Amino acid sequence: MKKFMEIPGGVTAAKGFEASGVFCGIRKIKKDIAIIRSVIPAKVAAVFTLNKTLAAPVVLDKLILKRSTRCSAIVANSGNANACTGERGFGDAERMIELTAQSLGIPQNEVLVASTGVIGQYLPMEAIESGIPQAAALLSEHGSDDASEAIMTTDTFAKNCAVRFMIGEKPITIGGIAKGSGMIEPNMATMLAFLTTDANIEDGLLQKIFRRGINRSFNRISVDGDMSTNDMAVILANGMGGNADITEGSPDAELFEAALDHVVISLAKMIARDGEGATKLVEIEVKGAASHSDAVAAARSVANSNLVKTAIHGEDANWGRILAALGYSGVDLFPEQIELSMNNLPILGKNYTILIDEQKAKVALAEKDISLSIDLNQGTDSAIFWTCDLTKEYIHINASYRS
Repeated sequence: MKKFMEIPGGVTAAKGFEASGVFCGIRKIKKDIAIIRSVIPAKVAAVFTLNKTLAAPVVLDKLILKRSTRCSAIVANSGNANACTGERGFGDAERMIELTAQSLGIPQNEVLVASTGVIGQYLPMEAIESGIPQAAALLSEHGSDDASEAIMTTDTFAKNCAVRFMIGEKPITIGGIAKGSGMIEPNMATMLAFLTTDANIEDGLLQKIFRRGINRSFNRISVDGDMSTNDMAVILANGMGGNADITEGSPDAELFEAALDHVVISLAKMIARDGEGATKLVEIEVKGAASHSDAVAAARSVANSNLVKTAIHGEDANWGRILAALGYSGVDLFPEQIELSMNNLPILGKNYTILIDEQKAKVALAEKDISLSIDLNQGTDSAIFWTCDLTKEYIHINASYRS
């Protein structure tokens, strides 16, 4: 039985957090500047993209977090990635931090910055110069929806989640928002995620738990196999819930980690469901693996297979494509031992025994949620990935992204 419950409020559900989102002119008509603020300095943990081509905000945030363990605000823009923009781009990211700090009356080293959008274009700083003070003036404990809208690019819906649970006699909340729809690949997936909690928790433990949660969520989704220059996930913990400090190895730490996992996995699944042009969410479970790393590698390979994803879009139970993806995953396996099912419908048995009922398979694959179960029959380890189908609409969106 879960010891936490979902509640509304997203990134402002926890005590002491405010957010806002405004339109300032980076984009044509949609909100494009967001601020998330803790009313007191918060502990911070973060995970960034592994792409070697890093956007200016990612480079700058990494430098800030080497010097500071506290954060009071995050400022983010959509419509422009501020990536591959050289010294000017770095200076523009610094200016966004400076403007936010000035508007909120806080030190610059307590502000992080994020951007998402088109690569290789300079930020329209005149618009941002007016937008950040506007966003600061509109900060509200009810501003999560505005902030989540302001960080969207090709997303079709805002992504937010929050849960509440008890640490001792204190109600504790974890909430967050995320954006992501295309350029999604494990390590990390184009996505931004901002989470908040009012829990008291040890600094080092927060980073450990957060990284483990990211590895089980945002690093387990794939839309198109492309890794962005701007990906980041950040969590702020301001301690305003008043609980005793959560320490490593304690039951409270286990509960906190389970609640955080629920939030980040929920947000990750929303991103996969909202893959550009997608019509189906696909959950891939690999079990019976010789090791956890084998299970992860096998699931990742299937999740990244464009041939598998196009077959699912066409509602074709093409199990040969799945076995091919497993075969190039780098995992030592015995193909004749593999068993497959889709939405609990047996597809393939051991020794390549074809179990598929094409008519029933067509009905199963017509669903919006597809579960693909793969049993390697080599051990006891398992892993889950999430992806989506690949459609003509994906090509349409990305063929004209800059226009």
